[in-house]
Amino acid sequence: MKRISEEQIAEFDSKGVVFLENYFSEKWIKKLKIGIEKNILNPGKEKRVWSKESEGQYTFYDSDNWRNILEYREFIEQSSMKNIAAALLSTKKVNFFFDAIFVRSEGVKFSTPWHQDEPYWSVEGFNTVSIWMPLVDVRKESALAFVPGSHRWGKKFRQQDFGELNPDNEENVNKVIFNSEWEIIPDIDNERDKYNVTSWDMKAGDCVAFNARIIHGGGGNLLPDKDLKVFNTQWLGEDVRVCFKESGMDPDHSKKMKGAGKSSGDILGNDLYPIFYTDNA
Repeated sequence: MKRISEEQIAEFDSKGVVFLENYFSEKWIKKLKIGIEKNILNPGKEKRVWSKESEGQYTFYDSDNWRNILEYREFIEQSSMKNIAAALLSTKKVNFFFDAIFVRSEGVKFSTPWHQDEPYWSVEGFNTVSIWMPLVDVRKESALAFVPGSHRWGKKFRQQDFGELNPDNEENVNKVIFNSEWEIIPDIDNERDKYNVTSWDMKAGDCVAFNARIIHGGGGNLLPDKDLKVFNTQWLGEDVRVCFKESGMDPDHSKKMKGAGKSSGDILGNDLYPIFYTDNA
């Protein structure tokens, strides 16, 4: 197993994002691809189609299916991903929060709007890491992109309500309406050099780890013969607490959390969001 270096930990801390090359074997790539095919055939409650372009072109999202899809559960429990997350957070234990998949069919141009993750979540805290793992090779123009250092800006931005990305007009999708007093998110696309927008050419087995407060987006602009399949996992450190937000949450875990007796300010515990202990210093 490749271990995380001190330099990678420092880069993650300062920039909020680090590229990790060739961390996962073909065995895991094949297993997760099988899991994604199962997921598409039998979507979970959070399933959404974010975009539809020409006939047969789509962007598909789903999350929190790891308890129902064996391949996801085996990867989360048995792979080195938990060790990577704990090392980057400089801790011996992490809570697993949820999985997410992003599937774009060949030639899709839809790009994920610039946003931060944590404002949408049913938790709050700085020590988080999301790990974006493509299961096919992807050029940097089509991969997820980041604004390095933006996780430490300490600002609240009005962001995209992903519930509006709903071409199928599905009912009861999660809605997030950010406070009008929050700042407008910067125009990243028109000032990419100013914000040092960063992405990488990636192969299957590579991944990008990032703090949930970093501004990120993209992942579209595929070539006509290229698709994109991504398995994403979210991990939480010891400062993270339950936080039910008036703006709304997406994915909204509040019903599940309240059913387990959780209130805002509580620790996550080990029942809904299992704790993994590692040998990290």
